[in-house]
Amino acid sequence: MESTLREHALRIFDAGLRAADPRTGILRAMQREGDTLRVQDSVYHLGQYRRVLCVGAGKASANMATAVEHLLGDRIADGLINTKYGHLADLHKVRLNECGHPVPDEAGVKGASEIARMLDDADEHDLVLVLVSGGGSALLPLPVDGVTLADKQATTSLLLSCGANIHEINAVRKHLSAIKGGQMAARAFPATVVSLILSDVVGDDLDVIASGITAPDRSTFADALAVLDKYELRARVPGAVRSRLEQGGRETPKHGDPVFEKTRNVIVGSNRLALEAAAEEARALGYQTLVLASTIEGEAREIAAVHAAIAREIVMSSQPVPSPACVLSGGEPTVTLRGSGKGGRNQEFALAAAVRMAGLPDCVVLSGGTDGSDGPTDAAGAVASGSTVADATRRGLSARDALDRNDSWTFFDAMGGLIRTGPTGTNVADLQLILVGRK
Repeated sequence: MESTLREHALRIFDAGLRAADPRTGILRAMQREGDTLRVQDSVYHLGQYRRVLCVGAGKASANMATAVEHLLGDRIADGLINTKYGHLADLHKVRLNECGHPVPDEAGVKGASEIARMLDDADEHDLVLVLVSGGGSALLPLPVDGVTLADKQATTSLLLSCGANIHEINAVRKHLSAIKGGQMAARAFPATVVSLILSDVVGDDLDVIASGITAPDRSTFADALAVLDKYELRARVPGAVRSRLEQGGRETPKHGDPVFEKTRNVIVGSNRLALEAAAEEARALGYQTLVLASTIEGEAREIAAVHAAIAREIVMSSQPVPSPACVLSGGEPTVTLRGSGKGGRNQEFALAAAVRMAGLPDCVVLSGGTDGSDGPTDAAGAVASGSTVADATRRGLSARDALDRNDSWTFFDAMGGLIRTGPTGTNVADLQLILVGRK
């Protein structure tokens, strides 16, 4: 039974990945008939533009560009996308620049600088297509004057390790950047800007996805400082970062700024879409299916405890759904580092759930990142079961000790529970699922 549950869990996860394919999302949102380009309910007449430019950043943006080239390849004058190392696609008009994620690097700065120059050169006769996906914030580093890349790297590392969520991290990033927080739209103005966005952010907030490069920014310098204070980082960040945020300066563009009058932001894919497809696959496999939410946030191990409790309740009382059951959720958990082990939030989720589910018969948990990468590891996530803890003990391994050391990758590598998809070409945050077999 357990081997079948594991196989089904992977099939359900794969169905979610297929539904989140960014090329499908682009072609669903954008169609071309001759010289007429339709983007949802907006129409653009290509003959009115001197040039079509295509820029962007994100782990899925290269795949997004393949769909754009399919529609507009003969009209694209130039293009450049910053993508994570290895997250490539076969492109002919749009150039790819591989760079660092989640900590930005010099290659990212070089690409971001060139994109900024392209936008600064655009005018009212140009149409600028911006392709945005998760990871775009780290992949588009362009520090403001007085702040170095090393300063941003150190600040990003501190924020990633303290448990800050993506909204908080990006509030800081935007106020250290010369291109984030709507500033890409400001640079392109008065060109016409169409931003096609694959969301990896809970709630699909436009000003948070990739730090809202073409959207009005709701955060302020005061908000960024509040994040540092919440996690007691003000004294730990580099002096240049602290000075920049304390002294303030020109704010990022807000709602009502005229730079957004010619900018359209369009969501082409999201975690909700992936969850719906995963649920459909689960039902086809015969499971009573419940989707909890696509907006799950918080500590990975705490969210895992809730999922494990639901699994236990299904076994005991057939609530909230009877077995065979599939409980799905999506979102972006965080991890507060307590040890020096190797892992990612999805692997930590699976390990924490396994500890809580120990001894529970015919129950499997899976957590995976839709981009195919989970933290600084080669895995998308992990799958475990109610027998994982006992199996590990027989091999001389301690699941609890691995969890305490944030060493989930090492644990699952030894136990054979890692999910290795390689780069998927998409990124709509994480999917989690619990399967409970028939009594």
